[in-house]
Amino acid sequence: MSYALIPSEATNNNSDHLHQKDFPFSSKSARRPIARKRNRINGRSRAKKEFRKDYPIIVHCHLCWDWVWQRPQQFISRLSERHKILFVETVAPAPDLARPLARYRSAQNFPNVTILTLQFPTWRWSDGKFVDAERRRIVQEFIAGPGAGQFEDAVQWFYDPMAVPAFAGHVGEVLTVYDCMDELSKFRCAPTEIIEREAELLSRADVVFTGGRKLFEAKSEHNDNCHFYGCGVDCEHFGKARAKEAKVAADLAGISKPVLGYFGVVDERMDYELIARLADANREWSVVMIGPTMKVEEAMLPKRPNLHWLGQRSYMDLPTYCKGFDVCLMPFALNESTEFINPTKALEYMATGRMIVSSAVSDVVTNFGTVVKIARDPQEFVSLCREAVERPEHDRIERGLIMASENTWVKIVAKMEEHIEEALLKKRMNGVNA
Repeated sequence: MSYALIPSEATNNNSDHLHQKDFPFSSKSARRPIARKRNRINGRSRAKKEFRKDYPIIVHCHLCWDWVWQRPQQFISRLSERHKILFVETVAPAPDLARPLARYRSAQNFPNVTILTLQFPTWRWSDGKFVDAERRRIVQEFIAGPGAGQFEDAVQWFYDPMAVPAFAGHVGEVLTVYDCMDELSKFRCAPTEIIEREAELLSRADVVFTGGRKLFEAKSEHNDNCHFYGCGVDCEHFGKARAKEAKVAADLAGISKPVLGYFGVVDERMDYELIARLADANREWSVVMIGPTMKVEEAMLPKRPNLHWLGQRSYMDLPTYCKGFDVCLMPFALNESTEFINPTKALEYMATGRMIVSSAVSDVVTNFGTVVKIARDPQEFVSLCREAVERPEHDRIERGLIMASENTWVKIVAKMEEHIEEALLKKRMNGVNA
């Protein structure tokens, strides 16, 4: 997943944008932090409102809601079954804007999720203090205006460490959560300030979750309440690829088999030489790459008659593509940007009942080595793909189906909510007894 800001057009791909509303915020200076009303009990201060399990959540994410559907959307969509969500996203700056623009809308199929999209003029984007202050002001005014009564005493949930100065301590939050899904500082185009801002976030956070084991080892040194929860899977959704009656996506159905397929973001984490070599190894194989291209020029992608770059496809349609895959691929480069990744697609591939071949990414080896065939070099990657095409190992596939069933998003979210409730109760008790 990319840290680069998503172009605005990348978010305009489903019908809920027809119902978005511009938010006419004021041009006054940034407001003071939103304060929670307090009363006194036996001479001690405590929050006026009692502990509530249906607390609202304000999310700050570097990935847009309508972009590639992955960890943030999987968690937040399920949390929205019990919590009101304000999902704050910022798209790439625009040269034709004279002042910051804010729009809000309800997420399609998730009525408890309100998406607040911010966009800045290109000429002001390099002014970090201005951007932080304006982000804060816009969100504060939204909470006090269109969102009034919905997001008070919220849990503030960060995916984006860059948002910390703008929001930490400024929206009346009762708890701070950091869900660390990647080592974002290692990604191409990552802001230089991100290391310092993440350090502040780790020191402020009441609860920290990490998406990978190596991430847990790194972040738990800086926060005592840190928990490793890798990515989950919607087994029912991806299990559609195993249904006999399921049809292969039309644009894949015409591609000759066997198909060695990948879905996900196409960025600096891909090993493009490996992908080209895989296509060259057997011209009867079709190598299919599905996903948006980020931080890589499309003209630089390797071209082969049997190598197909299909671009982004809807999350809802992915099972119809997996239905046509004979082998699922994770052709990652071994570099700084993949050192800490724990790919969401590993379990999703397993739920489709396919063989999986991956390069030797650390967390893939540790977490999924009993299911995924691991290649240490390009030659072995090609060899393992050949074996997977010619001799599928049904015991591996069965282990994968079991592993997927044990790691659903629903189960993970339930455990995360337990940690949040424990932290809320602890803060409440400390507040009463202070």
